[in-house]
Amino acid sequence: MYYVYILRSLRNGDLYTGFSKDLKSRIKTHFYRGVHSTARMGKIELIFYEAFRSERDARRREKYFKTTKGKRTLKLMLKDSIGPIV
Repeated sequence: MYYVYILRSLRNGDLYTGFSKDLKSRIKTHFYRGVHSTARMGKIELIFYEAFRSERDARRREKYFKTTKGKRTLKLMLKDSIGPIV
């Protein structure tokens, strides 16, 4: 399986969209600040992921979530998860 996932910074609410073939391992790497892009985000949480059988489908979905329209869709889908920062 191939995964598209969304991480949220607990510090400021920033979102990060990523792709991986091994979701569990990739998330662990993010949590231990092993990824330059998310290390600056402080503490993070996994708020969403989707699984795909096709790598091309997963990469297409990741690319979509990184567009303005995709970010708007994501924010509507995850309205309660993305809500105010605690």
